[in-house]
Amino acid sequence: MALWGGRFEGASDPLFRQFNDSLRFDAKLASADIFGSRCWAKALGRAGVLTDAEVDKLDVALESLDARVSDKPGPGGTGGLDEILASGEEDIHSWVERELIKLVGDLGKKLHTGRSRNDQVATDLRLWTVVMIGELQAAITELRRSLVRLADREFGVVVPGYTHLQRGQPVLLSHWAMAYVEMLGRDDARLADALLRAGVSPLGSGALAGTAFPIDRDALAADLGFTTASRNSLDAVSDRDFVFETLAGCSLCAVHLSRLAEDLILYNTTEFGFVTMADSVTSGSSLMPQKKNPDAMELIRSKVGRIVGALTSLTLTLKGLPLAYNKDLQEDKEPLFDATEHLLMSLKMATRVIDSLAINEARCHDAALGDGTVLATDLADYLVDRGVPFRTAHDTAGKVVRLALARNIKLHELPLADMQIIEPRISADVSKALTLEASLARRNVQGGTAPVQVRAAIDAAAKLLDVSIGHAKAS
Repeated sequence: MALWGGRFEGASDPLFRQFNDSLRFDAKLASADIFGSRCWAKALGRAGVLTDAEVDKLDVALESLDARVSDKPGPGGTGGLDEILASGEEDIHSWVERELIKLVGDLGKKLHTGRSRNDQVATDLRLWTVVMIGELQAAITELRRSLVRLADREFGVVVPGYTHLQRGQPVLLSHWAMAYVEMLGRDDARLADALLRAGVSPLGSGALAGTAFPIDRDALAADLGFTTASRNSLDAVSDRDFVFETLAGCSLCAVHLSRLAEDLILYNTTEFGFVTMADSVTSGSSLMPQKKNPDAMELIRSKVGRIVGALTSLTLTLKGLPLAYNKDLQEDKEPLFDATEHLLMSLKMATRVIDSLAINEARCHDAALGDGTVLATDLADYLVDRGVPFRTAHDTAGKVVRLALARNIKLHELPLADMQIIEPRISADVSKALTLEASLARRNVQGGTAPVQVRAAIDAAAKLLDVSIGHAKAS
């Protein structure tokens, strides 16, 4: 019989059971549910509802249950998943309570005193989310470390910087890598912010009005590892903002990973040829023997769809819900579980790709220089240094570029005399400005691509992230 069966005489329709029951996915919360129950037993003991002996007996039994379900790493544990799913219980709370009663008899029936599945599931989900955010943050940190190591290892390699996928100005490959270190740092900060609000204890809110027993909710929150107890019982049992914020953080992180993936997919093509991905993270074609496909990065690029989809799903689930708990909130778990699982895998996979990436320095350099037009801005800056207004200098540089392209020669190879026909203030020293090295060095501002700035950024990130770097390439 279901935990709520006293009010009912007839049996549930099998289709309703299939539609209503949540065990197939909330079994992931087994370890969290057991931990929350252990803390609740202690709270009942402090409130005088249970004796010390009863609390101890429940704790031992719950600990043994946890050992059955949490022998596999990961939030919630899934070691006993098959056993749980085979039980036919309505949800994970029912399974834990039934198994507990098997172990301690009627004492197990006392545990739910003053507690509702409404505050129980909210607590379980918060506990699970806190653990998963920690795992995501750890994976983000590892990817950032890999990017810092890449930036250090390949320091001095120059690539084209793009806007509109057109060559714009030369940048260090290290500067490119550090851009993603910055993006991922914001992702880590967003998840840390979500963690603050996930760490609020709803336990003791009951179904909606608060528990009728003298529970010390602050002490209970501390036992659970939360920072504080919720302030309003109606809000506490129906609040899923922490899930929304976690999914929002995951969504933006997935967007950033998709951008990283797209860059590397392009750079890995024969047409670009800047990088080569390792055999261990690529696959072949069943028809074309020569193919080496960047499947790992393509899958990472695609994951953003399902992760943003999870956020959209939750948004529409929460929209218009009246206070307090509604069964609609059962739809919060699968999107969260799915999105976080795939983001975690994507972060770990991206780290493997970066760690094993080979850089074609000569190809990068040739592409960075190209026909020399990437130095057009440097020509304009050169003229500004000689008193030419920037708009005039911009127009002049454009005309010089057009002439070089018409003659099918590189910008820096255009004879000085031809440049001077367009602008007499150009002198022989222009050749010193029209080099990759000069272009990079000139961007010596905070956040710029000048080697001294990029080296400082790498060193600062290495210190922050505790990365051992070797300064492999000289600037």
